[in-house]
Amino acid sequence: MKIRVHVSLKNGVLDPQGRAIHHALEGLGFQGVNDVRAGRLIEMDVADTTTDAALDEMCRKLLANQVIENFRIEKVA
Repeated sequence: MKIRVHVSLKNGVLDPQGRAIHHALEGLGFQGVNDVRAGRLIEMDVADTTTDAALDEMCRKLLANQVIENFRIEKVA
């Protein structure tokens, strides 16, 4: 089973990478970009028997820092 885990910074957490991307876009002449938040995408291929609880535990223990990050698990068809 294919899984995607989307990890993003929580609201209120400073995002220097997002700020750098925003600055670079402005420097390249792109207008209308009000804010940029950078995150990451983790793709995994797991056994079909892997439970939602196990996936959630993987995220909580390793894939996301829950102090500053949120995560969303997506099962890919």
